[in-house]
Amino acid sequence: MGAPHAPPSRRRHAQLQGRPQAGRRVRRRRSDRHLQAVWKVKEQLRALLRTGSLEDAATAKEHLEELVKAAARPETNRLYRTVCRWWQEIEVLIITGATTGKVEANNTAIKNIKRTARGYRNPSNYKSVILLRSAVRTAA
Repeated sequence: MGAPHAPPSRRRHAQLQGRPQAGRRVRRRRSDRHLQAVWKVKEQLRALLRTGSLEDAATAKEHLEELVKAAARPETNRLYRTVCRWWQEIEVLIITGATTGKVEANNTAIKNIKRTARGYRNPSNYKSVILLRSAVRTAA
């Protein structure tokens, strides 16, 4: 038979039980706080982009800046710098509501047609397929 097994140490026992060790719990809590701070920044940016007036957007931008400072993460700092760099364009988006969504959707549709239309040797047939499929999309 053999010698009886020695009792496992507390750490090994905790591992076998599936319980986190004390050091891991502290690290997990810290990473949860970082994750929550980054999530708040993301949600505030979404709220900023949904605003309907420039005054509301300016207020949302100030709140975003406070959250970025509180998060103190390089990712959020970079995001805020990008928002500041693109602020004029964001203001235009808020005022006009114009986006490039339709153009991007058309480009995606053409890419999908390209992917499925491999093998067309005649460029005019290929062009006809693109036009017909886009006509079907707009009619539907």
